[in-house]
Amino acid sequence: MSSDFRTLFDPQTCIRKGLCPITDIRNKGNPLESHSLYFEQHGSGPEKIIFIMGLNSSSFAWLPQVKHLSRIPEYSVLVFDNRGVGNSGTPKGPYTTSGMAEDAIALLDYLGFTEPRSIHVVGLSLGGMISQELAFRIPERIISLTLGVTTAGGHIWNNFPPWKGFNALIRMMFIKDPSQKIPILLDLLYTSPWIDEKAADDPKGRTNREVEFESYARRLEITRPQTLVGALSQMCAGLTHHVSAQRLRHISKSIPKVTIATGDHDHLVSPHNTVYLKTHMEEAEVVIFKDTGHALHYQRPREVNAMLERVFKEGRERVGAEP
Repeated sequence: MSSDFRTLFDPQTCIRKGLCPITDIRNKGNPLESHSLYFEQHGSGPEKIIFIMGLNSSSFAWLPQVKHLSRIPEYSVLVFDNRGVGNSGTPKGPYTTSGMAEDAIALLDYLGFTEPRSIHVVGLSLGGMISQELAFRIPERIISLTLGVTTAGGHIWNNFPPWKGFNALIRMMFIKDPSQKIPILLDLLYTSPWIDEKAADDPKGRTNREVEFESYARRLEITRPQTLVGALSQMCAGLTHHVSAQRLRHISKSIPKVTIATGDHDHLVSPHNTVYLKTHMEEAEVVIFKDTGHALHYQRPREVNAMLERVFKEGRERVGAEP
């Protein structure tokens, strides 16, 4: 079955892929809750990384990271589609970040990623919210935790993105034509004037806007269309997310290496949320990418990849220094 799924990732680095039967693992027995998660593992190194993507985006959004890290012998890179998007199932909503974290734990168990201090967790945006819930549940398995462009949440009315972001999300939800949808997305995720600058290393001399338009069009072309139920249910997860200050402190003290990263021009998750996270996660490192928007892993792929490699190394070193 897994061979039927189209992918953007390099098949030469793929170790395994397919569907993880989440409902069977949990033994819920409720057909309305039945769903599976689509996953791919690239590389077979001893350092295991799980990447958790954000709102209404498939695992293909991790392409710059998978392409780079899967070619380094020490890494095993795990990516998956959250419930409600991509090749994963769409159970009835609304969803919660805690429920989506339980999905991720079931996937880790299914693949045998269960050893103490054996995984690095990287989450962006909604994926960062899910990662907080994941880290609270299984801190003993985690070497490092990287939370990118995300928030601890709170009251639902405080979880709404800035107006530009909220307006763009609502508009895109009802637009099917990629040629109309992608320009809105690009202006939301990236900074100006970067989006209209000449792209670095592009042999055709195109602008970042042209390069990214082609990239998103390709992603949408091979990804199963998201249902309205999936889109709204994931949005509900973000709007109802809340990890208390007490739980943040527990996460920070329980994991050897925690890093909080943000762009300074984010229209979806205000950078002031990073300040709040740091206030209650005293041990955490903060990395701010200048002149960078929400999609920092695409706008600054080299810098983000270098940061991740450093974080993984420092996390492993701290594990080795534990009594």
